[in-house]
Amino acid sequence: MPKAKYQYEDFLATVSDDCKGFVSAVHEMLLQEKYKPKVQVMKSTGLQLSYAESRVKGVIGIILLFFMCEGKLMIRIYGKNHANYPKVLNGLSEKIVSQVDKADDCKKFIDPQKCWTGCAGYDFRIREKRFQKCLVNCFQLEVDSESMPDISGLIESESKERCGAWGTVVP
Repeated sequence: MPKAKYQYEDFLATVSDDCKGFVSAVHEMLLQEKYKPKVQVMKSTGLQLSYAESRVKGVIGIILLFFMCEGKLMIRIYGKNHANYPKVLNGLSEKIVSQVDKADDCKKFIDPQKCWTGCAGYDFRIREKRFQKCLVNCFQLEVDSESMPDISGLIESESKERCGAWGTVVP
């Protein structure tokens, strides 16, 4: 039996009304930057929407993905260029910094043999605190009206580093 094909609209239908404008704005801007969206079903989270650079394979080519967790919209930003925007990181709200702090520590910094070969982890500072976090869930954040400006700043900064400057994401 063939797998069902899901579209962006299917994912958007699962998003609460207060987040739809934000998701749509991110979607449009990433399409303009030539990212390819992909909607798939995951056993743990249901529908998931990700955006990947067409020229880069694997996790490192993904800029972000949206998914639902316990009824909340979550975003995971793969910030491989995080070192290039310390001003944005230092400007993050305490709520976002708290979520980053709760992410798993990177095993590779503790023991280089403990993680997969391609793992680089993230080693950075926010204000005076040093973080050495797993690249998979370091910037896994809950999307709500309070966090949207910070998340926009992270997406814009990462996209700028990857593809060139673009406008604001906040609807």
